[in-house]
Amino acid sequence: MALYANIIIDISHEKLDKTFQYKVPERLREELAIGMQVEVPFGNGNRRNTGYVVELSDTPEYDISRMKEIAGVAKDGIPIESQLIALAGWMRKNYGATMNQALKTVLPIKRKTGEKKQRMIRLLLEREQAKETLQMFEKKHHTARARLLSNLMEQSPLPYEMVTKKLHMTAAVIRKMEEMEILCIEEKRAYRSPLGEMKQSGGRIVLNQQQQRVMERICNDFSAGERKTYLLRGVTGSGKTAVYIEIISRLVENGRQAIVLIPEIALTYQTVLRFYQRFGERVSILNSKMSAGERYDQFERAKNGELDVMIGPRSALFTPFSKLGMIIIDEEHETSYKSETMPRYHARETAIERARMADASVLLGSATPSVESFYHAKTGAYVLLELEKRIEEKPLPTCYTVDLREELRQGNRSILSEKLQQLMEQRLNSHQQIMLFINRRGLAGFVSCRACGHVMKCPHCDVSLSYHNNGNLVCHYCGYMERAPKVCPQCGSKYIGGFKAGTQKIEEIVRKRFPEARVLRMDFDTTRNKDGYEKILSSFANQEADVLVGTQMIVKGHDFPNVTLVGVLAADLSLHVSDYHGPERTFQLITQAAGRAGRGKFPGEVVIQTYSPEHYAIALAGKQDYEKFYEAEIACRALMRYPPCGHMLVMMTASTDEMTAMLCIELLAKKIQQAQERGKLSGLQMIGPADAAVAKLKDVYRRVLYFKHPEYETLVQMKDVLEQFICRHREFRNVTVQFDFDPVNGF
Repeated sequence: MALYANIIIDISHEKLDKTFQYKVPERLREELAIGMQVEVPFGNGNRRNTGYVVELSDTPEYDISRMKEIAGVAKDGIPIESQLIALAGWMRKNYGATMNQALKTVLPIKRKTGEKKQRMIRLLLEREQAKETLQMFEKKHHTARARLLSNLMEQSPLPYEMVTKKLHMTAAVIRKMEEMEILCIEEKRAYRSPLGEMKQSGGRIVLNQQQQRVMERICNDFSAGERKTYLLRGVTGSGKTAVYIEIISRLVENGRQAIVLIPEIALTYQTVLRFYQRFGERVSILNSKMSAGERYDQFERAKNGELDVMIGPRSALFTPFSKLGMIIIDEEHETSYKSETMPRYHARETAIERARMADASVLLGSATPSVESFYHAKTGAYVLLELEKRIEEKPLPTCYTVDLREELRQGNRSILSEKLQQLMEQRLNSHQQIMLFINRRGLAGFVSCRACGHVMKCPHCDVSLSYHNNGNLVCHYCGYMERAPKVCPQCGSKYIGGFKAGTQKIEEIVRKRFPEARVLRMDFDTTRNKDGYEKILSSFANQEADVLVGTQMIVKGHDFPNVTLVGVLAADLSLHVSDYHGPERTFQLITQAAGRAGRGKFPGEVVIQTYSPEHYAIALAGKQDYEKFYEAEIACRALMRYPPCGHMLVMMTASTDEMTAMLCIELLAKKIQQAQERGKLSGLQMIGPADAAVAKLKDVYRRVLYFKHPEYETLVQMKDVLEQFICRHREFRNVTVQFDFDPVNGF
């Protein structure tokens, strides 16, 4: 059977949609793979050009008689683009997307932003010649020329801007001296630096015994040629960042490079400064607030070998390092590591694949690892390393769990419990700081009783039902629906409904209750501007405020030594999201929030306010007992066949026509049912079709199907078959079909 290759000729990124198909000669059939750089005849004159193989197919896309043949594989080594294109191919296969979507994810997009040029003025004369010319200028009273020449004799080259603005030289003076061949103007590319004016201090960090043990283990394995995936579980405040810096330092000394992934909301000045103090100009960052030009410049610097370390969110994973030695994923449990757009890849799995291609290792770090990662560590796929004590053996904070049902019985209807108010009073009198964290995750409107804590759940899926504006409660997995009750079916109380308070409301309550307190609020509204985060965090760090009120963005990796009290308001909101990750997210958020208290010289206290104090996620978060939580959670996952004890695939059809979206999802469901009836896909469980969590978005109707199977590979093969089925059927012409494996947030 003939083989054809789709090839991108020019990776100028504006033209990523344009591929050309070539015949694969017999001699290259075994050798050719996605990502390879090849030589091909191109254009009317058949001039030799290099291109990259992005797809291999046995289906010709146009007339074979007019199709040219690949001349050969490029011999000048494998550039970093080849590795990234091969990674895009892997992502397309494992997550379901078009090759162009995958390529645009991994290759830095070159926008039409002008390159920044820096002009420099260089002295052309030898020392003696310059002295003579200076004397001549002074004699003739050419003051400006003399001043410029004497500055250039002290330092050459000088930036053009500095000469015109600081030395107040006119362009005419510079031009005249250029004509006299005294100086020349040079242009060099200036990269936009996102780090501003940070200072490098150098100096090694002194690690304690447990940190040293972890660092030595990873570095010794690397030196011995062993490439592994490590999971570092370190309690909050145990010094994981210091371990990362020392490991990277060792690698850089040996000519290797490192990528450090940090969730966007934890990518603070405080964190970046620690890396900059060690690695100086050889470290850079990426974040969503940077301009396209700034982002592209950082990738160019990495490609040109000017950087050793790149820090950033998910997208930093595709930094074009050619000597990559280590990928570190900090706070690896964070949901932001899963892409929300096609391809819906997970940074953790993709990092492991990139490391395999680059002969690198992967280090995952968290105080509360994802259940999936801890499962892999328990089963031996990852190496488990632990930091069990805080730095300087500071004690973990004391936790108090307050039952809000009891508060209601005592007549306290405030969002602040009596215990929390009492402790806040003490802290304000002692000039210590307080953080109030409102767990807004999953406020999609689950319905619960404030008197007894009962939550309305789906009888089929063990997740909470979501409240819709039409007064119905709906399960977003299987479509089960019932009317929202007016009174609690468990205890008959009329206090049943959703939770309404947001950060603004809490800020008002705190100001009213403690008028003398200086209160800061940190949420999406107050951090919209480019430096919004930094201004609020540095103001709080400088003790310009007593209380910081915020959503989960305030509990991510920040270190405020004067914070001795953390209040977790409505701890169980994330417990009842219509998603099987609810207990895990709740445990992680409470543990992370609690970890902000008592990091300085004073011990910390935490108040956890909840309607479900007996739930294992809340009870064990209060004790910071991850092992016990994992055992309880993995037992539930195994019972329901949820990942990692099985795998899930969500398929969504989306169309501007409601009937078309419904018809297409039913066609796909029927295709799977037929395969099951023929005895294929044994062990597959299908749930749905049903409306997506958001059934209509921007006038587009969305329907979903859920599948569960013990083997990930079976779901990938099923996706491949369905993709071919979609291509062959006209009904799918105006429909978008998306796939999501082991969903983190769902559609």
